[in-house]
Amino acid sequence: MAADMIFHHYDSSPFSEKVRVAFGIKNVPWQSVKIPPMMPKPDLTVLTGAYRKTPVMQVGADIYCDTQIILREIERRHPTPTFYPGSAKGLAEGVAFWADHQLFSASVAIAFGLMGEKMPDAFLEDRAKFSGRSIDRTKLKMQAAVMTGPLRAHLGWIEDALHDGRKFLFGDAPSLADLAVYHCVWFVRDRAKASDLSDYTALNVWADRMKGFGHGSPAEMDSAAAIAVAKAAQPAPAKAGVAANAMGLTAGMPVSVTPDDTGRDATVGELVALTAQSVTLRRESPETGTVHVHFPRAGFILVPHKG
Repeated sequence: MAADMIFHHYDSSPFSEKVRVAFGIKNVPWQSVKIPPMMPKPDLTVLTGAYRKTPVMQVGADIYCDTQIILREIERRHPTPTFYPGSAKGLAEGVAFWADHQLFSASVAIAFGLMGEKMPDAFLEDRAKFSGRSIDRTKLKMQAAVMTGPLRAHLGWIEDALHDGRKFLFGDAPSLADLAVYHCVWFVRDRAKASDLSDYTALNVWADRMKGFGHGSPAEMDSAAAIAVAKAAQPAPAKAGVAANAMGLTAGMPVSVTPDDTGRDATVGELVALTAQSVTLRRESPETGTVHVHFPRAGFILVPHKG
């Protein structure tokens, strides 16, 4: 039987590595759909509506955008071993949000400084549009040098936390927090081959331990097959309604969801479900049929759509 979870990603994507290692921790099968590292991504955005970030996970006609909600869905489907060992639940989410934003920003600067000379002009132009800021190839090395101190400061906290001999950030089992910190370390250490972290002994031992989980059991799938899966399926019934909210949004209203940092392309659809942690939109297209697109609340702007 084919795996239910279809993962849209590319090899060098750090946020994709976060989820790939999550599959490894759970030791589960998944379908691997490779997507382009830059726009256009027509076979992805037809599923998401407009969302262009990597990665995206699909289960039938349900589309999960952002690793926050992807990992929650993996946890729901495969609760053992948990991403929230002991009392890690709320704190792990908070550490992960810090890592995905503050730590990742510093990591990107280092990685681009080390790899920028090899990056095609088209890729840098795409990332400039994605970030909303110009990228000057001649300044990448200097920007990396500037951010080396902040990166070491951030990761120094992790080094200190691990120095008591614990295997993972919350004890003897990996958590969501470990995944979020690891993908930043992987981007700098394993992809960009930075040597600035070589003296962080505990951090490197921990990172090797995380790397050892592998990526579970992927099977290749092409993007056309993934779209066909969506069209042949129906979205799972929403388990939550629309919670009371300050904007007075109700089920069926047209709304838009937009990332609040980069890749600010709005996904528009009918509001299906709204909780403190997630929002679900209904969308329809000839290619996909009806799909439900799921986003986290933290890090995204939800507003009524007046189109």
